[in-house]
Amino acid sequence: MRRYETIVIIDPDLTEEQRTPLFDRIEGIISENGGLLIKNDQWGLKKLAYEVKKKARGFYARLDYGGTGALVNELERMFRIDDRVLKYMTVLQDPKPDVEKIRQEMAQAQLKAEQKAEPVVEGTIAAEAEPQPQSSETSEGEQEFTETAKNTEEQA
Repeated sequence: MRRYETIVIIDPDLTEEQRTPLFDRIEGIISENGGLLIKNDQWGLKKLAYEVKKKARGFYARLDYGGTGALVNELERMFRIDDRVLKYMTVLQDPKPDVEKIRQEMAQAQLKAEQKAEPVVEGTIAAEAEPQPQSSETSEGEQEFTETAKNTEEQA
């Protein structure tokens, strides 16, 4: 197994609902051919350096995966056939990656993502925490600003 990175530029006119099946198909091809999708990093809409198929913008996505040369051939064949794909480029990242280390990194990244999704404040979920009371006192700077704003309104 080798580690590859593919940058794909997709038609910018597609909606999120229309792009989802394309990414599902890519993930399916990777898994069918014995590959391992490490990361599907969607960069979003970006301006192209030059027009491609009469499009000035494109939706960029970076695929980081492990697999064989046959997998890369199948992905690139699909990209050539599919009209939704404007451009693509595949680069070999590592000819002999440590698969177990990659799986551990993926698991750690998933744990970090889950922890960020559930913020904890002093042992409670942030939504359950009581809001802190706001101070009713205003600082001298705020009083000066308020007085200046009032004077300006009166003059106008």
